[in-house]
This record gives sequence, structure tokens and C-alpha cells, in this order.
Amino acid sequence: MDGDSNKISRFWQELKRRKVFRVIAMYAGVAYIIIELVSNVAEPLHLPEWTATLVILLLAIGFPIVAVLSWIFDVTPEGLKKTGPARGAGKQKIQTSKRRIKVSNGIIAALVVVVCILLYPKIFKPDRLEQLRSKGEISVAVMPFHNRSGDKSKDFWQEMIQDNLVNSLSNAEPLKVRQTESVTALLQNAEVKNYAAITPAVAGHVSQKLDASVFVQGSVNQAGQTVRLNAKLIDSKTEEVFQSFQIDGSPEDILYLTDSLSLMVKDYLVVSILKMEAQPDLRFAITARSPEAMRYALDGTTAFKDLNFEAAREMWHKAMEIDSNYFGILIHMAYAFGNQGYIEEARQWALKAYNRKDDMTRMEKLYADIIYARYLGTPQDVIKGYRQALELDDQQANLLYNLGRQHNRIHQFEKAIPVFEKALEIYDKWGIKPFWVYNYTLLGDAYHQLGLYRKEKRLYRKAEKDFPDDRLLIYNQALLAFSRGREEKASEFIDRFVTLCKESLFSEAETAFWLGSLYWDAQRIDQAESYFRKTLELEPGDPETMNNMAFFLVETGRNLDEALELVDRALVLNPENYNYLDTKGWVLYKQGKKREALELLEKSWELKPVYNHEIYLHLEEVRKAVAGEPESQPN
Repeated sequence: MDGDSNKISRFWQELKRRKVFRVIAMYAGVAYIIIELVSNVAEPLHLPEWTATLVILLLAIGFPIVAVLSWIFDVTPEGLKKTGPARGAGKQKIQTSKRRIKVSNGIIAALVVVVCILLYPKIFKPDRLEQLRSKGEISVAVMPFHNRSGDKSKDFWQEMIQDNLVNSLSNAEPLKVRQTESVTALLQNAEVKNYAAITPAVAGHVSQKLDASVFVQGSVNQAGQTVRLNAKLIDSKTEEVFQSFQIDGSPEDILYLTDSLSLMVKDYLVVSILKMEAQPDLRFAITARSPEAMRYALDGTTAFKDLNFEAAREMWHKAMEIDSNYFGILIHMAYAFGNQGYIEEARQWALKAYNRKDDMTRMEKLYADIIYARYLGTPQDVIKGYRQALELDDQQANLLYNLGRQHNRIHQFEKAIPVFEKALEIYDKWGIKPFWVYNYTLLGDAYHQLGLYRKEKRLYRKAEKDFPDDRLLIYNQALLAFSRGREEKASEFIDRFVTLCKESLFSEAETAFWLGSLYWDAQRIDQAESYFRKTLELEPGDPETMNNMAFFLVETGRNLDEALELVDRALVLNPENYNYLDTKGWVLYKQGKKREALELLEKSWELKPVYNHEIYLHLEEVRKAVAGEPESQPN
């Protein structure tokens, strides 16, 4: 073993002595620079498309050859010489003089600097349209198209396509289009006599003169009876292509092809601008290709954010009618129905989304899996889906929020807190407020459950700035004040809460229910019961109100007989309601009727439209209790 180790060590030292590593480093640096150079000049010089591939192949073949030659030969002041064998250790002279900087070291350092300069914009570049469209408009210059058909009689196509593009783009409100005459004048000033001479550098210079951030450059090709129009959107400053377009047809349809190409370019630019209206973490989900569909999609997202789920569905439905290939909207529809309590409809839309996964983007596919698991799977499936999506993009604040919400639902508050916190950090980094107040209140709930009251208080101070006078936020602040023994402060928050309920046109019964819930959460049981009874007095025939009162009575152990009477009345009105069955099963369990309770809870579990953690906990407790009972003896 020691002998093998010594051989490897000697081989390593020999590689260093023969300067193999230095040569390989210089070769790699020069090769990368050559590849970049060829990539940048191939198109302006009209080199064949396979030129870059050939260069890369030749450089790859040269790599082992250079490595072998660097082992055999050495470059010396006297010229190229064959490298001699290493001298014995005893014959080596000890170097006492200062080391001088070698020329090869300088060359390597220079190559590193050049390579870093070339790599920097590729590694750290933002979306090429990001900065341009963030201002709410894009200025565009259209170059004359280059006739590559070989037919001089069709040179008029060059200006015709340019004019049609200018006219089409000028009709799009968010676009500022430079007129043909201005472009032509600057090209003439640059002494461009042949449109083949309009390189990206020339077009970029002309565009910058016109303060156009983007320019369109294209060509017309013909093979037989097939005409192909090519167009590219290019950044005027960097000359980087960020979108290409292509359309084929017959020469007789050149006007139709031009109109189609114009529409493709216009829609791409307008949609890119409109998409900036959405929050950064929601843009991936808005994949409409039509400006009209994009407008409806954005309006739907705004309505969804404002909790107006019915309006959101209406807007999204219109977007689907315009853009039938906008499959991501199926996921949004499922969420909008589910958030409003229409579970069966949400399941149907979740199935539709799941069945169209093959037509979706990678992120949309993950969301389709998540929404399917939400209504047809388990919490673990949902959590797994969110974590997979975060592996694809861990800067999606909306994903983190939803993952935290899922942990909260199954009482995994320790796991919920860090993902909620990271979501807020990302919003801070973006310099925008969170999507809605739940980003704060659900994190506050998790803090509260773990007794982290100081953190909760600091969180709500920040939340007040983003969502002043939010009813749910004030509810949580009142609860926190009670928990910290600040009764007077809690009363102030409750007064504000009641005022907001009135401003929101809540009924007296609705306000009483919310106050009962608040006092119950704060463990002020007497006040809670008073408000729940007030709700029952105001809505004596409502089964939901009966069930709420019954559940309060059984959970607090105040009156099991009354609880059973109330839930029985609710079940008469709706005998298949899974919530009512859960409440009755829980009452019977508290009365010691475990097997009857188990039967009802199992039925409730079967009827539930979506996973319910409260029912799960009830069912597990009763199952354990029944399993612990001795078997009844036969008569």
C-alpha cells in the first residue's frame, strides 16, 4: 500500500515538474476564449451553423495532444527541448534566492481575468427583459429584413415586412415603436448600402441612437415554394438575442405570414410587460400567450388576492376562453373554488389540471400534483409536492407560505415557522409586501401555539404597516394581548375588531360568532359561551350555528346533554354532514359511548371531502380507547 502511495506522489510531482498543469490551464483558458469569439462572430460573418460545433470538437481533440506534448517537451529560453528525467533527491540544489514571477504565471492570471469577464454576465445576468419591462414600457426599433431568397425581384419584401411590423407594434399601447424613416435615415448615415451588412452591432448602434431598448432583426429565406420568415428580439446594448420567431408558408401568402409574425412579436412583448404587474413569485403561473388573456389572468389574481374568489373565477374563465392552451389556469380555478368552500368543484378542477399535466411547464406540473394531493391525497403528499417545487426554485415565497400553512394544518408548528419566516425574508428582499395578511397571521398562529409571544408581537408590528386595520390581524393582536395579561389592550383591539365587522357589513350573528371564537381562543370561556348563545338566539334554525354551539359545549365539557340535543337537531336538517357527525361522535365519546362514537367518526371520515386533521385526531383517540377495552363476553 505504501509503495502505491509513493508512486502516486512521485507521478503527481512529475506532472508539476513538467508543467503539465500550467499548460492545461492555459489551454483551457484560450479554448474558452476561442469558443466565445467564434460564437459571437459566426452570425455577423454568415459562417455555417456547424462552425461552432467544429471548433469545439477540434479543441476537444487537441486537449489530450497538448497534455501529452507538455509531458514530453518543455519551453526554455533556448527553445523547445525534450524534458529530461528528474534528478535524485541528493543531487537537488536547495533554492535560497527569491522566486521570480514566471511568464507562465502571468499568462494564466491574465487568462483567468478574461474568462471571468466573459463568464460574469452569463452567471449573474438577469432576465434580459426584466430591467427593460420593469418601467412599464419597451421601446422598439425594427430593422429592414434581409432578403436571402436569392431572388432580387423580392428585395421589396425587406421594407414591406419592416413597415408591417412597425404598424402592428405601434398599435400596442405599452410599446414605443421608432418609425421606419428614423431607422432608414440612421442606416444611411452609417453608409449601410446592403441590408446584409446590418450586423447586430450596427443595428444596436442605430437603436441606441433612437433610445430603443430592443430591436427586431430578421431575414426572408425561400426554398422551392416554401418561404420562411425569421425574426429575433435583440437587446440594443448587449446585442443578446432573448427571443426568436419563425414562420413558414408559400410566397403568395407573404402578407399573411408578415401579419402572423407581427402578431407573434407584438404578443410576446406586450405579455412580457403585463406579466411584470404580478408579484415575482406568481409570474411563473401566468403563462397566457395572448395579451387579452394575460389581462384577465392578472385581474383574476388581483381579485383572488382580495378574497373575491367568485370574481377571480370569472376573470380566469375568460382568460381560458381566449387562450385555450392556458392550462395553468386550471390550478387557479381549483384553489378559488376550494378557498370558498366549494370542495367538490375544487376536486373536479384539480382532476382537470392533473389530466393536462403533459401540456404544462415543469413548475405547473408540480402544482398540478400538489392540488391533486390537496383534494385527493394526504397532507404528506402535499408537503412532499411543495418541497419538490422548492427544490426547483427555493425563492418562491408563495410556495414557502403554502408549505408553512400545510404544516400548521397538521399542528407541525416547529416546521411551519422557518418556512413562513423565509417567505417573509424573500418579500423583504424584493421590497414588496406579502401577497396577503395570512403570511403574517399564520406565522403568528404558529408563534402563539409555541408560546413565542415576543416574536409574535414584533411580527404584528411589522404586519400593521403592510395591512393596517386588517380584521384578522386585529383578532390575533387581541388574542395575544389576552395571553400576555394585557386585558385593557385586548379590549381596545376588540373594539376595533367590532368596528371593522360593522364596516364590512357583518350581520350581528356573524360578529357574535367571531367574538365567541376570540374569547374561546383566549380561554375566556364564560364570555365565549355568552356570544355563542347570542349567535344561537339570532339564528335558532341554522344547523351550522347549532353544531358550533354543540362543539363548544363538548370541548369545554360544559353541557354534554345539551350538546347532543343541538347536534341531533343539526343532523335532522343535514344527516350526511361530516362535521355534524364528527361533533356527535365526539359527544358520545365524552359520554363514554365509545363504540357508538367510533361508528359515527368513521362515517364522518369517509364522508369528508378533504383531509381534516381535527377529525383524524378524534378518530385516532377513539380507536385507541376502543382497542383498550376488554372484549365483551358472549351470553
